Amino acid sequence: MNWKKVLLIAFALVLSMGLVACGNGDVDTPAVNGDEPEVTADAMRIVVVSSPSGVDDGSFNQNVYEGAQAFIAAGGNATVTSVVEPEMDNAVAAVEQIVGNYDVVLLPGFQFVGITEVARNNPDTMFVLVDALPANPDFDADAGDGEDNPRNIELANVYAMLFAEQESGFLAGIAAAMETQTGKVAFVGGMAIPPVVNYHLGFESGVNYANANLGTDAEIVNLAAFAGSDTIAGNYVGAFNDPARGKQVGDALIADGVDIMFVAAGGSGNGAFTAAKEAEGVLVIGCDVDQWHLGYDGDRNIVLTSVLKVMDLNVQRQLDAIAAGTFVGGNYTLQADTDSTGFVDADGRQQLDADTAAAMAAGFEAIKAGTIIPAGSFTDFGSDDFPGL
Repeated sequence: MNWKKVLLIAFALVLSMGLVACGNGDVDTPAVNGDEPEVTADAMRIVVVSSPSGVDDGSFNQNVYEGAQAFIAAGGNATVTSVVEPEMDNAVAAVEQIVGNYDVVLLPGFQFVGITEVARNNPDTMFVLVDALPANPDFDADAGDGEDNPRNIELANVYAMLFAEQESGFLAGIAAAMETQTGKVAFVGGMAIPPVVNYHLGFESGVNYANANLGTDAEIVNLAAFAGSDTIAGNYVGAFNDPARGKQVGDALIADGVDIMFVAAGGSGNGAFTAAKEAEGVLVIGCDVDQWHLGYDGDRNIVLTSVLKVMDLNVQRQLDAIAAGTFVGGNYTLQADTDSTGFVDADGRQQLDADTAAAMAAGFEAIKAGTIIPAGSFTDFGSDDFPGL
């Protein structure tokens, strides 16, 4: 399978969705931790512009919003507002309409890849872009991506963060392989964009690693009906806000014998959670944030653990830098060495066997040390460079 082609296809999807812009969103001003923050006249004005699932999605958007909340709770003189854009392809236009009202704009999601001109036209506004890099408006696709024709550019007022999601996905793969009772595990994705593909490939890497090194014999189930594209197998909903379709995917996997699903599907993942709750003996692995609270089903919980993309901490770090006058724009990929990936091992927030937790911890340390490099959408899946595949 040509995973470089996967990346190009996925990136084309990102670019096409991010550059289509019109319309506006609804503004809400939720309180921080339930209390109105005490601010002075020169307070930093922060806005989070989110996808349709909003900043209370229990996942991606919420974790970015919580980074602003943490900054304020730690004493930052600021206010935070959320703008929910009802249509993904209106995202950049929504920012353009409200940008003049804020000092800092937090942008969670690939739909903001086309923010370049807005940022250029507002040099005194700081932007924090999560899961996307600013697109080069002059990029010539026919000429190919290169030093003289870059697909993405860096801007002084934009801190763009990508994550090595494959690292956390690898840990989910180890957990699934070691904890399955049926011997069948699966990944459920929202859309086949690079961050989700990273989780997917990392998950398969972790399962393969466990099978080769940890005495497991888990089968990865990929249903053809839910393939992410003609070049990537897997189980994809096709959207991040379609829980009904997410449940359909979950039900189909469970019917095929899957008893552990790693779900990286945003709001669509709620449907897969519901499918697990309606079944017997089925567990899910949460994604991006600690999703234990979403797993309650009467007196039981269907979340095995959650693997992390630590957005709130990194958002807070950039707000701290803005407040201190040390902000430096650029494009960054955040990894285990900055504690930007990982998994939930806290008591009462997971139900891992002790041996599984120990194997995941050892895997995480090996990733930090560089002795294990899980496959991701920017790497060649199955290469000899990736131990255990």
